[in-house]
Amino acid sequence: MITLFRLLARVPMPLMHRLGALLGWIVWCCAPDYRRRFKANAEGAGFTPEQYRPAIAAAGQMAAELPWLWLRPQGESVLRRVVRWEGVEAFEAAMQAKKGVILVAPHLGSWEMCGQAIGERFLETFGPITALFRPARKKWMAELIAAGSRDRPGLQTLPTNNTGVRGLIRTLRSGGYTGILPDQVPPLGQGVWAPFLGRPAYTMTLLPRLAQQTGAACFLSVCERLPRGAGYVIRFEPIVGTPLTDPAAPIEAAAAAMNDGIGRLIHSLPGQYVWDYARYKEPRGETAVAAQSGEQAR
Repeated sequence: MITLFRLLARVPMPLMHRLGALLGWIVWCCAPDYRRRFKANAEGAGFTPEQYRPAIAAAGQMAAELPWLWLRPQGESVLRRVVRWEGVEAFEAAMQAKKGVILVAPHLGSWEMCGQAIGERFLETFGPITALFRPARKKWMAELIAAGSRDRPGLQTLPTNNTGVRGLIRTLRSGGYTGILPDQVPPLGQGVWAPFLGRPAYTMTLLPRLAQQTGAACFLSVCERLPRGAGYVIRFEPIVGTPLTDPAAPIEAAAAAMNDGIGRLIHSLPGQYVWDYARYKEPRGETAVAAQSGEQAR
């Protein structure tokens, strides 16, 4: 499998994106459960088919770009040629203040490209970007990931446990930076109920607690995939004046503020969100009553 990925990593990205778009539509046509979940999430959030339909092809493009992202030659700095930057000055200013930065980067656009490009660009200036990482369960996938993106010099990974969280706190308090995928359903006891695109969703408290405990600056970040393999645009938007960065705010309010920011990002780019993710599932032991209680608490 690694050999196949290495061969695919040599295929030009525009061609891989075209093949990926075709793959996305094949999966859409052949997988009814996937299709129903995709449509239910997108339409439940208020998006029309015209708005979310491009995400069908984008899902395949996301898979198609992974061989190149994971297994391109080490030290190859082509990312600088294919990525444009917006709002980067505010990010650099926050890093220079040495109070730490948290990048709030949901499953939107090419989040793998986002982490690699940021780590590569700022490695010499600010050091590597630090992220929590859980190894894949399948051995071949774990070896593939280890051979590629997780071993790159611009990325430092920590385990998804208390040791890793303590490492993130030390990183932020020393002026470092991290990127977190905030729209995952956390394990029971590690989240609160908060609105997400108009519906209650069990929402992680890790990111809000890190922000409140360390005083780190928070930025919404997204890597938009440009049409026809033309490259990518990485955008930074500072989060200011919300409960997310207020150490005195209730954790429920901080989580709701985080979800609100993520929702705004998705509204700006609905055609590149991963709509098939079961975002509204309930962790074991949680009930609809818990969701309603969370709404009343806000």
